[in-house]
Amino acid sequence: MKNSTQFSYFTLGAYSDTGVLKYVYFMIIMSLYMLTVCANVLLIVVICLNRSLHEPMYIFLCSLFVNELLGSTGLYPFLLVQILSDIHTVSAPFCFLQNYVLFSYGGVEYLNLAVMSYDRYLAICRPLQYNTQMSFNKISMLIAVTWLFPLLLCVVMTYLSSSLQLCGTIIEKVYCDNYSIVRLACNDTTINNIYGLVITALSIFCPLMLIIYTYIKILKICFSGSKQTRQKAFSTCVPHLVSLLNFSCGAGFEILQSRFNMSNLPNILRIFLSLYWLTCQPVLNPLLYGLNMSKIRIMCKSLVSAKM
Repeated sequence: MKNSTQFSYFTLGAYSDTGVLKYVYFMIIMSLYMLTVCANVLLIVVICLNRSLHEPMYIFLCSLFVNELLGSTGLYPFLLVQILSDIHTVSAPFCFLQNYVLFSYGGVEYLNLAVMSYDRYLAICRPLQYNTQMSFNKISMLIAVTWLFPLLLCVVMTYLSSSLQLCGTIIEKVYCDNYSIVRLACNDTTINNIYGLVITALSIFCPLMLIIYTYIKILKICFSGSKQTRQKAFSTCVPHLVSLLNFSCGAGFEILQSRFNMSNLPNILRIFLSLYWLTCQPVLNPLLYGLNMSKIRIMCKSLVSAKM
């Protein structure tokens, strides 16, 4: 058995010397970060300032956009510093903090999408009961669960990982990743592995089951309903489904490249696969919902024109 210890820092091994290209990467990442922040902040402001948008669907969207800012803030500033740096080390406390923020973002994202699918199910399948079933107290409870449940799950995950005795410090990623840290452990990681399965089931598979159930019900109504019902379902559900598929694909990329040996792939492709779920979703969601929903489009145009 190797000598185990607690290290005060980690080294991110996925970075390589790119020479002057690092400035190109920096500008690309900076532009993506600015676009992400501006798009999500704009839609949050539009929803908060316009009373006509203070409806359950838009409140859940606002929660989704806030989460995109959380995930982006947990990744982009750190990534920008690392791109320009020649030494890719990070302190252990900061590494565990980033790990906590990014995995919390993933858990909140799935639960938020599940809550949004439940809201669409009530609006389409039970329109007469929608206002009574989606009360202010229920909306508050759903948002509280969406945020608090993943945050508490990730507290336990981070504690278990930080308690491990490690035999190395090199994380083969461009950011701090929980599974990569667990793989560095010298002592038994059975509890971490079991809890990893539990948190995956609670954060991913349970919300997915709820989403699948609600969409089965919605499809039944669409096939048996009027053309107007189908158009309403299409306009509100398609952005949600695209967002869900995109995030699920990104999470799938991350799981595959973390759990399996992909050393035969080019380094730039491995980095792309590990970053996709953290970079594409925060840009895609405001574009999807901002361009598709007429109320948001109109309010955005009026807000922008008022400032010009």
